[in-house]
Amino acid sequence: MTLDPSTLDFAKGDGLIPVVVQDADTLQVLTLAYMDRAALDETIASGEATFFSRSRGGRWRKGETSGNRQTVVSIAPDCDGDALVLAVRPMGPACHLGTTSCFGDADAPGLGRIAALERTIAARASEDPSVSYTARMIAEGPKRLAQKVGEEGVETALAGVAGPDTELASEAADLIYHLLVLLRSRHLSFQAVLDVLAERARPAKDTR
Repeated sequence: MTLDPSTLDFAKGDGLIPVVVQDADTLQVLTLAYMDRAALDETIASGEATFFSRSRGGRWRKGETSGNRQTVVSIAPDCDGDALVLAVRPMGPACHLGTTSCFGDADAPGLGRIAALERTIAARASEDPSVSYTARMIAEGPKRLAQKVGEEGVETALAGVAGPDTELASEAADLIYHLLVLLRSRHLSFQAVLDVLAERARPAKDTR
């Protein structure tokens, strides 16, 4: 974390700045909190999200009683230096009501579900292969997983040609799941795929 707290404008908010807390992997907005200078300093020093509770009137480290801590990945100020985006990896629900986010009870929306599924796959990978299908597939190795991805790809293609929309969506879901497991077995994440797509999306250099 290279943020210099002295560059932030705490005075504008009477000593507090608003902090948008975001899941670093799914990009889901988890909560809106506040920090004073001391809370920010502690966050940087500890690597865990620490806020100023306006209701309690003092410092509050997320998860210190519930265990739902948040490991900080990055801190980004806005252009005026009077607000922050805190990217974290949560160890449980962000909301005191037990939901992933304080903004509604839905899990990660859109492409964030890919990252959420990757977390599930990572957790299942260490389970007993006799119990977990994911662990069993990973134990069988990339060659078997590549074969399975091929099978699911064919089934998706066939559904795309002759199946109803529901079948195509279901087969595509199976394909994506097995592709993520294959990536996991090769110690890759879907972010590696997104990085390739981002590179391809860049304007082509003029070679004249």
